[in-house]
Amino acid sequence: MVLVAVPEGVVVVVVVLVVVVVVAVAVVVVRVEVVVVEVALILVVEAVAVAVVAVEVVVVAVAVIVVVVGLVVVVVLVVVVAVEVAAVAVVVVVAVVVVVEVVVH
Repeated sequence: MVLVAVPEGVVVVVVVLVVVVVVAVAVVVVRVEVVVVEVALILVVEAVAVAVVAVEVVVVAVAVIVVVVGLVVVVVLVVVVAVEVAAVAVVVVVAVVVVVEVVVH
């Protein structure tokens, strides 16, 4: 086996370079983890926003249904009032006919 003498300065430089590379890799790994966490948080916020919009769509749909039901009720009430007015008109006509009959005979 052949042993080669390496100057002390070279060993120190190599050790320092290895430490710098390890620290640089660690920094990159930490940055990647931070980016992954940020992306996950953004996705969660977007999912919550989509859920809120979905709830708002349901609320609007319910409001539209309530308005349509209200309009149907109004139409039914108008028909009921029209029938009542017609009934009153018939009663008035019958009363007039009865009065005329009584007066004539």
